[in-house]
Amino acid sequence: MTPQAKLIFAISLLLGTTIVISSNHWVTIWAGLEINTLAILPLIAKSHHPRAIEAATKYFLTQATASTLLLFSATTNAWYTGQWDITQLTHPAACLILTSALAMKLGLAPFHFWFPEVLQGSSLTTALILSTAMKFPPMTLLLITSPSLNPTLLTSMAILSAALGGWMGLNQTQIRKILAFSSISHLGWMVIIVSYNPKLTLLNFYLYALMTTTVFLTLNVIKTSKLSTLMTTWTKTPALSAMLMLTLLSLAGLPPFTGFLPKWFIIQELTNQNMAPAATAIALLSLLGLFFYLRLAYCATITLPPHTTNHMKQWHTNSPTGITIAILTTTSIMLLPISPMILTTI
Repeated sequence: MTPQAKLIFAISLLLGTTIVISSNHWVTIWAGLEINTLAILPLIAKSHHPRAIEAATKYFLTQATASTLLLFSATTNAWYTGQWDITQLTHPAACLILTSALAMKLGLAPFHFWFPEVLQGSSLTTALILSTAMKFPPMTLLLITSPSLNPTLLTSMAILSAALGGWMGLNQTQIRKILAFSSISHLGWMVIIVSYNPKLTLLNFYLYALMTTTVFLTLNVIKTSKLSTLMTTWTKTPALSAMLMLTLLSLAGLPPFTGFLPKWFIIQELTNQNMAPAATAIALLSLLGLFFYLRLAYCATITLPPHTTNHMKQWHTNSPTGITIAILTTTSIMLLPISPMILTTI
């Protein structure tokens, strides 16, 4: 793929995201989501591998179905209320259909089956875009329409996402699939609190995007996509492997790393909302994901000889990519000490 084509697709992604987050009309939002979908499809299928073509097909069918449901929800609401404004979503059937559409867009359980397969068929850079940037427009819609959605349904889907994301990631050996199930589990934490404190959902999404970007960029530098190759990286890039281990522990939500910050706030807010059973359930289910995070961190730090005699070029922190990863990693693992300041602004 030529640089000009990549530039066009990147501009289209920015354009689609900007249209979605700045519009208040359902048809315009639908058009922005379609621009996003059409822009990311060539990036998924650019390797021309059968698995990449399969991933692009699955992504297109899923996103097209979700966009159709979203437009159907808006049309149903407009039929009964005469309003196309995004903040005037009042009809119960339209709210239910919109919840299903956004869950399908985000990869939230029980509409999550497409996400691990699409990530597995994509490159690490495209998987990073799918896990972070492509989730921002539907997450924005979820934040805006959260007062109209059913809190009980969102809580049930959130707990199911945390359970399936942790349970199905246990027996995976492909890192992209593990990170896909990690994304599903983190979506459960975001959705369970969106009806009560949307600012916490936004904080959780930003920190998740920061840590996930760090992990994907690190994996892209060390050219690793399986656990078997991750176990040989310590002998070649010990500093980067150590930083990857700390970032994975932060992504797992262990204190005192950054990833513990949103979970701490969410559990506190759920307790204040008299939802202690839901807070207990999602906290216990996050222990399932903690297991494969610890396994990834362990594989990143054990010392095994490479399978081949060709050693990769040593990683240096003075390269632009190295400096970027160092900055992202530092932020990903050292943000928790400023949590009192963040807490006062929420």
